[in-house]
Amino acid sequence: MSKLENLPAHNDSLLRFMTCGSVDDGKSTLIGRLLYDTKTILADTLTQIERTSQKRGMESVDLSLLTDGLQAEREQGITIDVAYRYFSTGTRKYIIADAPGHEQYTRNMVTAASTANLAIILIDARRGVLTQTRRHSYLAKLVGIPHIVVAINKMDLVDYSQAEFDRIRASYLEFAEQIGLQGNGRDIHFVPMSALNGDMIVDRGDAMPWYQGPTILELLESAPPAHSERTESFRFPVQFVCRPHASDDPELHDFRGFMGRVESGEIKVGDEVTVLPSGLNSRVKSLLLGDVALQHAITEQSITILLEDEIDISRGDMIVKKDHAPAPAKQLNAMVCWLSETPLSPARTYIIRHTTRESKAKVGAIEYKIDVNTTEQLAAEGGLNMNDIARLSFKLAQPLMVDPYEINRATGSFIIIDESTNNTVGAGMVQA
Repeated sequence: MSKLENLPAHNDSLLRFMTCGSVDDGKSTLIGRLLYDTKTILADTLTQIERTSQKRGMESVDLSLLTDGLQAEREQGITIDVAYRYFSTGTRKYIIADAPGHEQYTRNMVTAASTANLAIILIDARRGVLTQTRRHSYLAKLVGIPHIVVAINKMDLVDYSQAEFDRIRASYLEFAEQIGLQGNGRDIHFVPMSALNGDMIVDRGDAMPWYQGPTILELLESAPPAHSERTESFRFPVQFVCRPHASDDPELHDFRGFMGRVESGEIKVGDEVTVLPSGLNSRVKSLLLGDVALQHAITEQSITILLEDEIDISRGDMIVKKDHAPAPAKQLNAMVCWLSETPLSPARTYIIRHTTRESKAKVGAIEYKIDVNTTEQLAAEGGLNMNDIARLSFKLAQPLMVDPYEINRATGSFIIIDESTNNTVGAGMVQA
């Protein structure tokens, strides 16, 4: 039984989740059905997709059009780019990412997964577990998504057969065990459904009385919000140093605030802190949220911190609690997803952007590439091509304050930038 079933709904909390799986498994239709059945579609939007559906000769509304926003997507009936949609049920708020199913758009799926706390992996009940199902499941594990919902779709096309559902469930669990998808704080839940007819998404329907578990929406409502399941160390990358110069207020002449976002953990007035990479210590004098003074601040709040001591701090430094400071690193071991059509070259210098800090970097060694279809480790010869995933090391010109990705997704992730074009060419996850 999934841990999600035993959790209460989290009122007013935000859940970021994604849908993924193979081509034509019904990802966009599932999202369209969620929006339609929760009555969060605007009337003019519904009228527009009704007209488009009629032009395509369809008798019913094609709900997948709600997420396929590009003209090329609508013409081909596929998802190319990641489509984000927002909706609210009155109980909580959601941001959905609809990831493409085609192999050549794997990099888009990685982008969608990087901020998700739950993944709905769709499987066509007629076809079972496919290569792209395995690929997306492996990527969900790689980027640390803690909650997996395996939605076995199109049950109406297999006569709502419990035997087919059980067969696919057993096949997926066997693969999940191979890649270590279960355990370590992750859970998997299986739901039989029909996105076209709406069975087991918002409403249960009458077609599958043999399934007594929660619907898709019930699982979403009960999923714990990000940062809530374990204690996290305080991490505050400094974005900007606020020092007013032209104010007539005498008190503001001595104001020196460090602005940024709390990436993890919490901080209180009076807490002892350390500034990295300098290693200097101080104590929190006050916390501000805009003009409002706070006694404590928590994850994802954008705040200003004032310290008791005058310390040289600038953008790219990180404020942490004194006894929980990561060691500044000049070498990174990481799993990297290569996003660019231009291959990675070990001879080139790249820029690594980690939180608010940047450092030039050279590739130290490419240890191996991952075949996400078989999870085999392959020799990496001649660099990395687009959509390749590999473990490699970087030598850094400037130290970065990193945590292992499995401990902290915010300070354990980074992007790789081509210094000649300023394009983002890769995404990395720090390994211990």
